[in-house]
Amino acid sequence: MKWTADRNEAFLTDYTARDVVTSARLAFDRKGRMLALALALTANIGAHTVSYVPLSNGYRVAPTVYDVPIACVRLRGVMTNTVPTAPFRGAGRPEATAVMERLIDIAASRLAIDRIALRRKNLIARERLPHRTATGLTYDSGDFSGNFSRALEMADWKGFSARRREAKRRGRLLGIGVANYVETPVGMPHERVALKVTAESVDLVVGTQSSGQGHETSFRQVIADGLGIPPAAVNFVGGDSALLASGGGTHSDRSMRLAGSLMVETSRSIIDKARRIAACMLEVPESDISYSEGLFVAPNSNQRLSLFDIAGAKDELANLPEDLRGPLAAEATFTGRIPAYPTGAAVCEVEVDPQTGIIEIRRYSSIDDGGQAINPLILHGQVHGGVAQGAGQAMLERCAYEGASGELLSASFLDYAMPRADHFPSFDIELTEHPTKGNALRVKGGGEAGITASPAALINAVIDALGGLGLEHLDMPATPERVWAAMRTAGSP
Repeated sequence: MKWTADRNEAFLTDYTARDVVTSARLAFDRKGRMLALALALTANIGAHTVSYVPLSNGYRVAPTVYDVPIACVRLRGVMTNTVPTAPFRGAGRPEATAVMERLIDIAASRLAIDRIALRRKNLIARERLPHRTATGLTYDSGDFSGNFSRALEMADWKGFSARRREAKRRGRLLGIGVANYVETPVGMPHERVALKVTAESVDLVVGTQSSGQGHETSFRQVIADGLGIPPAAVNFVGGDSALLASGGGTHSDRSMRLAGSLMVETSRSIIDKARRIAACMLEVPESDISYSEGLFVAPNSNQRLSLFDIAGAKDELANLPEDLRGPLAAEATFTGRIPAYPTGAAVCEVEVDPQTGIIEIRRYSSIDDGGQAINPLILHGQVHGGVAQGAGQAMLERCAYEGASGELLSASFLDYAMPRADHFPSFDIELTEHPTKGNALRVKGGGEAGITASPAALINAVIDALGGLGLEHLDMPATPERVWAAMRTAGSP
């Protein structure tokens, strides 16, 4: 059977995400130090269970980058008449970040402590890493305080008051919000990589599949760097079970952490084998062979051999050991976990029209530590995409059901609002790295960098814009109707 759903059928049947109701309490001492966090997470499972990942991720990362000594968490999944919910970019981490950052802003207001100072007082200090959180994670690296300070500097936090006064003269309400975050990527704990050198090129086959993350570019870069060859000499194939029996998919920032580690391993294996073959070709001890910039060289020899020279000539050698006969190839498999903790900070500035409740994002700045950036341009793109998706969650996107019948009212893009390019200013994005020793490439992951912080920063900015109304909470999405109604309920500023 073959069936292709139309758009309306997809709206009715495809998995949804981000449907968690959270009740939270955060305790402080009189000096503003965090004492304990209590959470009750209630997740919509839908008509049948697909995954509890948003719940499990949400509680594990709940303290985020703050030194919370004690945490009490209650998790519940609720069956409903909706389609099942499933993990979506961030899978519980954006929700947890939004809760923590909203709690801190509320606490700052109630305790009469500056919200920036309150955050700085409770950030986990760099010198205290590795740090085990109250929910059982062990952060191995990250400059939380440094990232926070840099994000504020990028956003010109000190100049905000002047911009707010200018907006007020235009009849607009300007607000600014901040969010610190840490991410906890896990993903499918299995990956496989195969590498083969021919006389003209290198064939790289990886089990994981790309869904637009640029594996064709970044994976070639890793191999090119490991073997000392041009990226154009690498033939890349991903996710083809006819060539490789197994592998994991692209999710949870896993591909470069797992596949990249295996690419480093197979590259080193290829170099070791090629060095032994070069020693046979040049008739010198293996220890005399040096390898640099893609060439194998022996002392007092004018001959320099590339990987391709070795792969093309090796089968003609009579003195080649038996274990080196056959293709110049290597294969590696990994099954297990490689923990990583991408982190960063974001600042969002929004303008609200008090007559309509329409929100306009005026400025957005973030600094993200995804580990070593194999390809900075791709990583910047990941952050941009994540910010846009997070803004969609915070401002626009919602599956609306009619109460009595359960009919889905937002069953087309006429009724379901998606973020567009004209919703955003030009982003001010920086990358940084506080190195991890968790994997050979020092990769943490950037696929969920933008989305983990953006809903929190945006909602904090909206509520700040409505300052003076006594508003402490606004459900996402903060649609114009919800913002307008909240203003009218509380009293126009």
